[in-house]
Amino acid sequence: MLDYAAYVLLPEEGGIYRFIGGFESTDNRTLWIRSEALTVPIILEGAQTYLLPMAEGEERTTTLDPRGEAPEKIRWDRVSSLTEGAKVFVGGKVVRQADRPVFAAAKDCPLLIIFYDGNDRSLPIRTIRAGRNKNEYWNTITPYSFIAGAFSYLIMAMYFLSRPVFRLTAVTACIALFTPLIPILPPGVVCTLWYQQLWRQARIFRVYRDILHFPLKYKGQLPNGESYGSARYTVLETQIPLLVPDKQENLKKEDWYVFGSLQESGFPREPSDVFAPFGAAPGNPETLARRYTQKAYVLEILSWLLLIAGLGLNILFIAAILRITGIW
Repeated sequence: MLDYAAYVLLPEEGGIYRFIGGFESTDNRTLWIRSEALTVPIILEGAQTYLLPMAEGEERTTTLDPRGEAPEKIRWDRVSSLTEGAKVFVGGKVVRQADRPVFAAAKDCPLLIIFYDGNDRSLPIRTIRAGRNKNEYWNTITPYSFIAGAFSYLIMAMYFLSRPVFRLTAVTACIALFTPLIPILPPGVVCTLWYQQLWRQARIFRVYRDILHFPLKYKGQLPNGESYGSARYTVLETQIPLLVPDKQENLKKEDWYVFGSLQESGFPREPSDVFAPFGAAPGNPETLARRYTQKAYVLEILSWLLLIAGLGLNILFIAAILRITGIW
């Protein structure tokens, strides 16, 4: 974590740090963020900049069900349009420019900037959750792909329409114009809705897997020198957040693993480093992570089979209508 001492004593070759502060000002190329003890400049060019939305209630907890909006990627020259006072996380390389330490993107070390709101300690969990795409089918190139495909089919249909021997080709091209609508047409739309539900649940299981892997990366010692790890308990004697809000059936009492700052004696406490997870896992985290991965694989396979079944059902339904009407 970049603090005043590290900022002043930064070595000539620089170093990799993280920092949290409030949005202070920007000149479209440099962003200044401020903490209680330090103001840090950030070179925006080449940085990966995101706006992390906050779902209702996220200011009160760190382990919400992984749903909500995806993060918005922001061009570095649009940062000035954001509201002053927003919280900012930055992680990457700190180098000296004009004899002053600044965060800057480097070839060997990308610079990550996240604008967010809410609890600082919830940021890592929310970021892990937001890193899973809600819908891989719809992305930035999907609309252009649909337009290009529809235009190509239209040209094909017009070219072959006047040639009777290629009538089937022209009809097929006309039908293909509406291919993007096939998944949402009855009767196959039932399979599509079921596919979406299973895919959403598979995504949740993958987020749970990632969250359980997260504290395992910190085992040993935190960057600030704190001892970090897990302790196994039969009963949770105090209120402690769950790392994953999944209710485990037939949970054995001795299966609670609590992650936190380890003391010579006593219950693990909340680490002073806000990025170190603090919470309980209802079982061995590695075993639970494997279980969630297996569940995600099964649900993803089932969801794809349902989607293909719905598409096939609709295609057969359309073919039957064309045969009955004599078009095909």
